[in-house]
Amino acid sequence: MLYLKSFIFCGFMCFLGQLILDNTKLSPGHITSLFVSLGAFLDIFDLYDKIISFFGRGALLPITSFGHSLMQGALHFAEDYGIFGIFMGSFSLTSSGISAALIFSFVFSLVFSAKD
Repeated sequence: MLYLKSFIFCGFMCFLGQLILDNTKLSPGHITSLFVSLGAFLDIFDLYDKIISFFGRGALLPITSFGHSLMQGALHFAEDYGIFGIFMGSFSLTSSGISAALIFSFVFSLVFSAKD
């Protein structure tokens, strides 16, 4: 049942993204930013943790979980370091994903050439 809930949540997020893409003039980058902001907004009110507890780890797969992770780190470090902790904590939990994206982007840029 947990796999089904995870599949439903991820499928709904994909459906929502495709619906926005088809019916608006927003680019995929805008939609990605919107979903990251949505995840951060839901985390501010402690709703994303409830989504994770209901839908399981499948709620950690979509891009909304990146916003959730940014806010979790920022809020955790803000308790200890104040305003500077917001900036320190935002990237502490997400640094491995950001590093992987940079490394893979660099490697793929060496292998493939861009179209004009």
